[in-house]
Amino acid sequence: MRIAVDAMGGDYAPAEIVKGALLARDQTGVEILLVGEPKAIQPYLGSDRSDREGIRVVPAEGAIGMTEEPMDAIRKKPRASVCVAMDLVNQGEADAVVAAGNTGAAMVAALLRLGRLPGVDRPAIGALLPTVKNKPVLLLDVGANVDCRPKFLEQFAWMGYLHSRHTLGVENPRVGLLNIGEEANKGNDLAVTTHQRLSECAGLNFVGNAEGRDILSGNFDVIICDGFVGNVVLKFAESAGQMIGQVLKAEITKGWRGKLGTWILKPNLLRFKKRIDYVEYGGALLLGVNGICVITHGSSRAPMIVNAVRRAQEAVQGKVLEQIKNQMAAMTV
Repeated sequence: MRIAVDAMGGDYAPAEIVKGALLARDQTGVEILLVGEPKAIQPYLGSDRSDREGIRVVPAEGAIGMTEEPMDAIRKKPRASVCVAMDLVNQGEADAVVAAGNTGAAMVAALLRLGRLPGVDRPAIGALLPTVKNKPVLLLDVGANVDCRPKFLEQFAWMGYLHSRHTLGVENPRVGLLNIGEEANKGNDLAVTTHQRLSECAGLNFVGNAEGRDILSGNFDVIICDGFVGNVVLKFAESAGQMIGQVLKAEITKGWRGKLGTWILKPNLLRFKKRIDYVEYGGALLLGVNGICVITHGSSRAPMIVNAVRRAQEAVQGKVLEQIKNQMAAMTV
């Protein structure tokens, strides 16, 4: 398996991206195609030949900055690293792409270079969040579509269901619609109409509305919403996890009893951190485009790149792209 990694995207590129790519190669066994400026990448690769096995540098010209307007930047920089990475997937030279940095640019590049799957009106970004049941919940859309129609949310539900089933290994994912109440008639027109459509979807395990308190409960495997709400929820959840970790660290180490307790509970605390740390979930899959594309944080460091490559590997192995193609084809018949 070959995974193309945009080596120039993000706040800490290319150093942390290359470091993460090397670790991902060692931990997953996939071949990594590092896309970017060779002169910028080479210093971070080992000098020994063995260090470079399973790594190939694919030249590109420049990168899309975090503050650049995506569509305009993609048109002006057709050979930018994220564009070349998408081209590798489109041409069959890579099985998937991992992109940090400008999320909008990655999405536009995917749409222009890979295209939408037949039957998909809008792609959606699906992110994993931790739950109290020690299994992740898939939330989508988390930023690709600010305004949605019921038809779009129905497609998100199917794509999320198939991703959860074939990539995450959930046998029959429980799908929920994010809303302000459990009742079918609650919410705005979009929520009410979408609820009705999802209730009529044969084969989709739609279990009803999910309120905000249900997101991290573990009672749902997939929760769908429009990209505006989803992006707010995602960033709040990430900041809440960071805040809980920081407050716990500050309070639990106070005094000699706290320091002793911290030493005794260190293994438990490390497991706690691992469960709530968004870095462990490795980015979000862009569902609905004709290729496997994982978008990760602009602030990504090496560990998150490793996990993003792992998410891409799992999506390829689960053949989620083929599953979505088949479902969308069935819905348009």
